[in-house]
Amino acid sequence: MAFQRIQQTKLSDVIMERIEAMIVDGTLEAGARLPSERDLAAKFSVSRPSLREAIQKLEARGLIERRQGGGTYVCDNMQQRVAEPLLDLLTKHPESQFDLLEFRHALEGICSYYAAMRGTPADLEAIQVAFANLQREPGMQLATQAQALGEFNFRIAEASHNVILLHLVRSMQPLLQRNILQNLQDLAHKPGVVQQLHEHRQHIVAAIVAGEPEQAREHCHQLLAYIEHALLTSNREQSRIQRSLRRTQQG
Repeated sequence: MAFQRIQQTKLSDVIMERIEAMIVDGTLEAGARLPSERDLAAKFSVSRPSLREAIQKLEARGLIERRQGGGTYVCDNMQQRVAEPLLDLLTKHPESQFDLLEFRHALEGICSYYAAMRGTPADLEAIQVAFANLQREPGMQLATQAQALGEFNFRIAEASHNVILLHLVRSMQPLLQRNILQNLQDLAHKPGVVQQLHEHRQHIVAAIVAGEPEQAREHCHQLLAYIEHALLTSNREQSRIQRSLRRTQQG
């Protein structure tokens, strides 16, 4: 009978796997700065040479980067590769705004579903705080509102406890926030629209807190459908105004 020799695992590999797991579960976010080499070695209770070797391996795999005189950071290449081309696309092709809304139906709907199913008390509190922040300043600038809405959506994604959804939302955060800002710019001046949006989000929060996944997803779909309908109506109104102005100028 043949026995295979058991290979002893190197300490640096164990450290590398531990840091990888922290990146995957979101403990270490994209762009986050790692503690100093001394502090990290103390936290893991390992020698600095073993830690240094693990860092070198992670750097070779493109998961972290060391900046001259600036520390070690989790790479945010995914965010740059996803967001920058799509932001450019949205700028050049405003009609893709509706494509992104359709995508948000799937993404935010499923995040809301799992947040209602898996959200912990701490998650639910974070969602409620983020929702309360949306109404903290009635005269809030649109860019600040968009940032607060992005935070609200991100808290729901966190509460889903699905690392793929979390990383996808995080990587697309600039793109999603840009879409939110664009929608606000198009709709904020419309009477009653802001209040309707608030009520839709209120229903989403209530369903998540009550632990009702199907209702949470449905309320999310209703919110995005309302936004889409309001944008289409606004676009038609703008077209009518432009046609009227052209006729006036011609006359």
